[in-house]
Amino acid sequence: MPLRTVARLRGRAAVLFGYTASRDRHPLVAVAMVVPIAVLFGLIFGGWQEVTSQASFIARVMGR
Repeated sequence: MPLRTVARLRGRAAVLFGYTASRDRHPLVAVAMVVPIAVLFGLIFGGWQEVTSQASFIARVMGR
């Protein structure tokens, strides 16, 4: 399929299913989305040490 046709189909699908063009999220919104999932995985798999080490690493990266 030509690229132009694919772009048109995606645009129509977005309108049909109610999707809008996404913009960049604020980093705190992304953190707010990820933290509950990380806590859930920590509870399910018992990996609190891994969760805390990954969270501290992400905090250091975002602090730069």
